[in-house]
Amino acid sequence: MANRPVFSASERAHLVDVFPVEFVWNKGLAPSQKQKNIVAIHDGFKRRFPEKNILEISSKSLNPLGVKLSAFNLKKFVPSVGKYVSVECIYQGAKVFAAGGPYTDLYLGTSRAAKGDSRLKSSGALRGFSFEGKNYPLTPVTAFYDWLYISALVENKELADELLQYDSFTDIEFSPEKSKNCQARAAACFVALHRKGLLECVNDFEQFVKIAY
Repeated sequence: MANRPVFSASERAHLVDVFPVEFVWNKGLAPSQKQKNIVAIHDGFKRRFPEKNILEISSKSLNPLGVKLSAFNLKKFVPSVGKYVSVECIYQGAKVFAAGGPYTDLYLGTSRAAKGDSRLKSSGALRGFSFEGKNYPLTPVTAFYDWLYISALVENKELADELLQYDSFTDIEFSPEKSKNCQARAAACFVALHRKGLLECVNDFEQFVKIAY
């Protein structure tokens, strides 16, 4: 058995509810095996909450919208390079370590290359983030990633409008034991902020943190 979280937009102050779902894990790294696990998680969640609309957000999603919303594919305009850059490339390239960074050259490559860049593991402890001349802290832990993802959604109105048809989200690649940031959580936060009429807070990081955390 395995256990994975479903992130749902909440009407309460904390914005995101997390529901663990236990299911039989299909072993293997093939996309088909991961998609079986997605179906199993969603089936388990829908049995508890049949009224909710759930979407997998990852490159393995069975829904094309979920693939487009993957941080590997969702893009945000970066003025300093004059182009749209994936959320993944921005997040990795903005990291500042004790012995290096930000590695903004990662903005010009692929998401996969950015995530696997050797400098991210050889530059010492992570100290924070620097993006477009502004510094961002490590705490709250998921704040910079969530803000980056949500601000990218704001810039992609068509995708954002489609996303708003859903209220609950998963990411089959996310394991709470291994990482903190999750695109599914950020998507649920976006929906909650929109429903509360608070989406404009993403225009200011400090204001976003005050409301979302």
